[in-house]
Amino acid sequence: MVPPMLPYQAHFRCIARCEGEFPLDEIIYRCPRCGNLLEVVHDMTALKQKSAAEWKTLFESRFMSTKWPHGSGIWGKREWVQPHIRDENVVSMFEGGTNLFWAQRYGKDLGLSDLWIKMCGNSHTGSFKDLGMTVLLSSVKQMIADGKKVAAVACASTGDTSAALAAYAAAAGIRAMVILPRGKISTAQLVQPLANGATVLAVEGNFDDCMAVVQRLANEEGVYLANSMNSLRVEGQKTVGIEIIQQFEWEVPDWIIIPGGNLGNVSALGAGINMMLELGLITKRPRICVAQAESANPLYTAYKMGYDKFKPMVPQTTLASAIQIGNPVSIAKAVRTLQEYDGVVEQASETELADAAAHADATGMFNCPHTGVALAALEKLVKHGIIKKSDRTVVISTASGLKFTDFKVGYHESKLAAVPVCKYANTPIQLPNEYNAVRDQVRRLLGT
Repeated sequence: MVPPMLPYQAHFRCIARCEGEFPLDEIIYRCPRCGNLLEVVHDMTALKQKSAAEWKTLFESRFMSTKWPHGSGIWGKREWVQPHIRDENVVSMFEGGTNLFWAQRYGKDLGLSDLWIKMCGNSHTGSFKDLGMTVLLSSVKQMIADGKKVAAVACASTGDTSAALAAYAAAAGIRAMVILPRGKISTAQLVQPLANGATVLAVEGNFDDCMAVVQRLANEEGVYLANSMNSLRVEGQKTVGIEIIQQFEWEVPDWIIIPGGNLGNVSALGAGINMMLELGLITKRPRICVAQAESANPLYTAYKMGYDKFKPMVPQTTLASAIQIGNPVSIAKAVRTLQEYDGVVEQASETELADAAAHADATGMFNCPHTGVALAALEKLVKHGIIKKSDRTVVISTASGLKFTDFKVGYHESKLAAVPVCKYANTPIQLPNEYNAVRDQVRRLLGT
């Protein structure tokens, strides 16, 4: 007699392995015993009832389909993410499924033959934060449907998280509150939560100050916390690594480079790939590089001195505003992932990140400054021989450059205070309204 299939289940558990499990619909963010963050743990025995080949076939059949909700890159892998969410509670904007851009010209400039950019900014709100927010808001919608009281969902943000929260909360009909550092995010990012009807609180201070406020609100006022210290966010974001490998026909790249601020993204990346390993879909790990801005580099400093010597810092102003974070809440998870993945940490100055973004733009991209940090790290790793010329390398582009037009305009007009010389600046050629003047300029440019 064939035994019945075990149901797919998951729960919260302390990352320090303290005793106790907590249901995913419980409002809890840290271990009540030791104060460490939690992580989502899946019943791997149940998941192993399908073979690796069966999982691949299932995921391929759903990928970019029109069947609700499996066309989403997250909900097409729902058994590995949030198996308990009912279809009617899924809040999805068809996130995930973003393209892998073969950066042929840019790679050739660097001497690389196999360079790819994972375009996570090609998403509903223009950043990778959609991957986690679909999970979090779907979970909250189901909590409310099941009778739990959630008055509002709130986050601290330097831009992208607030945009994703506001959009998904608006779609779900749930009140959203976002706490932003006043004057420290781009106009394009600020207008997104405003347009989607979120309550925006602009606080004097930096991201870490806003994060302290929202944690107190979660503890004292009962709002639901939507930052990456909430492990539900990480569950959605972990699919990016799975999706990259799926897009390479289940072959693992040699390197993945990812910008790091609050550091939930790198731990999410590792969590997804670890599931693939344990379930037999792959047999090796890629190496991971976390890229930080020199002005906000606590992880880089700890990497150089020893992770046990990690110290929070007061971040300085950086063009890469979304990763201007000096006290990342997911530091312990990130360090664990880097140690598992033979990882490295690199940093980029303001000039390096701006020039790297512009260099890649000139080959067909349109990069945000945070992706510029990752590209600058890539250029350093290639220069130092750490990334080999033939290594298949993926850079995760976290957001659309369209959110950062002030950065782009400032660069090409050579008006960025932090970048005294803009190596790749490209400015319009001013001409009178005379055909002969235009013709003569064109001839000079063409060498005719």
